[in-house]
Amino acid sequence: MNMSSNLNYTQTGDYLLPNLTLHQPKTPLGKYGRMRRTYLMNHRPVLYNTMLLNGSLYPHLMEVEQTAESRMQQTMAQLLKQNPAPDKEQNQMAWVQHMNSLKAQTEELVLTELIYS
Repeated sequence: MNMSSNLNYTQTGDYLLPNLTLHQPKTPLGKYGRMRRTYLMNHRPVLYNTMLLNGSLYPHLMEVEQTAESRMQQTMAQLLKQNPAPDKEQNQMAWVQHMNSLKAQTEELVLTELIYS
């Protein structure tokens, strides 16, 4: 049996098991990175496990997180330009409802494009 020299093994019963360690990320994942991770675990388990083992999962999740946040800001700005909000001072409830509606539309786009694909 050819064993790679850069891996250390531990004898467990009759088996030699590789000593594998996963490097923990320094920055915790945000909302969209966690959503993407959950999607991959539940709907794309082979891809998830491959990325986890080859070390590309966390960089992928961070990229999705940053792209989603950026897309949220850009899309919200575009929607506000197309559909200006009511005056916040004069009608605060209408303003809140308007902003919540735009945020929901924006998030639906981001989830479809980046998280669930």
